Amino acid sequence: MNNLLTCCTQLSLETTQLNYRDYLRSPLFPVVLTVSSYFVLCLPFLVCDIMGERWTWVQQFKIQPSRRPTASTLLHCAGVTLYNHVFLVLPASVAQWAWRPPVDLPDQAPALLELIGGVICNLLLFDFQYFIWHLLHHRIRWLYVTFHAIHHNYSSPFALATQCLGGWELVTVGFWTTLNPVILRCHLLTTWTFMVLHVYVSIEDHCGYDFPWSTSRLIPFGIYGGPSKHDVHHQKPNTNFAPHFSHWDKIFGTHAEFSFSTVK
Repeated sequence: MNNLLTCCTQLSLETTQLNYRDYLRSPLFPVVLTVSSYFVLCLPFLVCDIMGERWTWVQQFKIQPSRRPTASTLLHCAGVTLYNHVFLVLPASVAQWAWRPPVDLPDQAPALLELIGGVICNLLLFDFQYFIWHLLHHRIRWLYVTFHAIHHNYSSPFALATQCLGGWELVTVGFWTTLNPVILRCHLLTTWTFMVLHVYVSIEDHCGYDFPWSTSRLIPFGIYGGPSKHDVHHQKPNTNFAPHFSHWDKIFGTHAEFSFSTVK
């Protein structure tokens, strides 16, 4: 793995020699990285939804097999996501570009343990922030109706619903995702790795499928929530507020396990 990180550094240096340095240093690069990653990583789950019962070997892992997204819901979610990114995220990124000077690209890759530790710390910090934010937006009706209700239009989540959010919610989530690596003083490669991984696990939480390779099944002892527990949140909105891990919900008594009786 250390060799892999060294290769990543060498690749970064080669790209700078090809006059890509300014692109990589730009505040717009993380936006391009996360938005492109989002749609690419949604594709496999989108194909599973479109194929439906024709892929019986996939449908055995569907959490709510009787509920599948329609073409209109898929188009609606894609439209909301594109609208928010074009009219909110992009202008905010351009404004950031205007007042924040480009960062210097590091000459060396982070050590493997530094990269792994940085990614885990970012996920844990975001998990804490979003748990509080999410809980408040469910407890305070005005916040829920004004900003968060759009995300709960679907009691059976699917991949493209991940970022079907109100503009305020998307901006705050993006703010924490961008700010946390700065607070933790992460290497740029660690930051980019965290951003892409964060996009993936967020999609996986909403995908509607509990595959054997789901993150929640790979991490033992019920530490990680995963798609089944987040599916419960969309059916029982007063449970499972944390986006990734389970400990905050267990501490505050809002944790709920998935059971087939939950599915109506």
